[in-house]
Amino acid sequence: MKYDETHRTPKHRLDEAAGIGTKLSLLRKVHRMSQAEAAARAGVSRSTAVLIEAGDPSRTLAQVLRYLEAISRETSLLELLSGDVPALRLAQAAAMPKRVRKAAGGTEEGGKYDF
Repeated sequence: MKYDETHRTPKHRLDEAAGIGTKLSLLRKVHRMSQAEAAARAGVSRSTAVLIEAGDPSRTLAQVLRYLEAISRETSLLELLSGDVPALRLAQAAAMPKRVRKAAGGTEEGGKYDF
């Protein structure tokens, strides 16, 4: 029987777990890997992969480490936690909103804009 750990875990730790899940999800997407593929490589079910990426505190450290290994062999847990993963930094920079400006040859009234 599984236990719900959320009521016994401080909120800041739940937030950290969610952050780990978000980073794992982004790293998986950067490596262009489906959730099902990552789960199969890690030896967990896809539903467990969903829970890991959602930051479920009931997932074991072994499951999280296997999932990380399946996604990116060269990335350590410490690097993931510290944000010291070049692929993640590039993906986060690419996701930043871009400035909208007028395209060359655009006019102020009904002109074309470069998005």
